Amino acid sequence: MAEFHHFGVPSQTVREGATYLEGAKVHVTDPEAHPYRVEFVRCEPGCPLPEIVQTTPHAAFMVDDLQAACAGLEIVVPPTAIDDSLSIAFVKNGEALLELMQAT
Repeated sequence: MAEFHHFGVPSQTVREGATYLEGAKVHVTDPEAHPYRVEFVRCEPGCPLPEIVQTTPHAAFMVDDLQAACAGLEIVVPPTAIDDSLSIAFVKNGEALLELMQAT
């Protein structure tokens, strides 16, 4: 089952309180702090993420089984552990860019 988590929006605006993900060269805001669960994503030059992830809004969903949720979809970023508690993948489903997330 997939449960909506946030809507990610690429942005070039510097936002106070954003978290910096050093390996990805990305600054992200906390969607839980936004009334509509929007996460603003600001990529630095040299960001290793695919261009589509850097420039396209995405919907993010928590899933129980990340591998199973990715099955049959176009993989943009394969399942990756972000830290000890979260793994993510970016996929395309038709024209939609999705971030699938699994608590670990």
